[in-house]
Amino acid sequence: MYSPFFADWTTLLLGGLTGLVFGILLQKGRVTRYETIVGQFLLRDFTVLKVMLTAMAVGAVGVYAMLQLGMIDGLHIKSAQVVNNVAGGLIFGVGMAVLGYCPGTGVAAIGDGARDAVPGVLGMLVGAALFAEASPWVGRVLAPIGDLGKISFADATGLSPWVFVAALAAAAVAVFFVMRRTDRGTSA
Repeated sequence: MYSPFFADWTTLLLGGLTGLVFGILLQKGRVTRYETIVGQFLLRDFTVLKVMLTAMAVGAVGVYAMLQLGMIDGLHIKSAQVVNNVAGGLIFGVGMAVLGYCPGTGVAAIGDGARDAVPGVLGMLVGAALFAEASPWVGRVLAPIGDLGKISFADATGLSPWVFVAALAAAAVAVFFVMRRTDRGTSA
């Protein structure tokens, strides 16, 4: 059966508003700035790490709370494909190091007036199109190598997912504490 290319107008509007708010928050958090992203790679500015750890911890609490409260039916876990994950991570990391932006911050940087992000975002679109063309081959040849199936840390260990959520939150707090002490030591 034919499915429309675009979602209904309500979904598109909510998605657009969510993207706008996300971009504003990225801009306010200064992660749309080339200097901030490169500073993270040079271990001089940990703004990106702070933003990512906060997003991961808050997101994990939110998702597992909604799951436990019955607000969502279940998690749609992707298969843990080691070769694909490593290759994708390397491509993403090299692209981010060269460009100085990740996909979200690159688009938001354009909205913030950064012209240097335009070629990178265009490159991301070309890369996505190339991957879409290569996807059948990748799925057939590379995906089966090291495919661990749809498994989570909780599934692999038999522990409650909340153990991992708590560990993530504790790690975030510890990193923030260490960074705060380090920032105080360098500014004194």
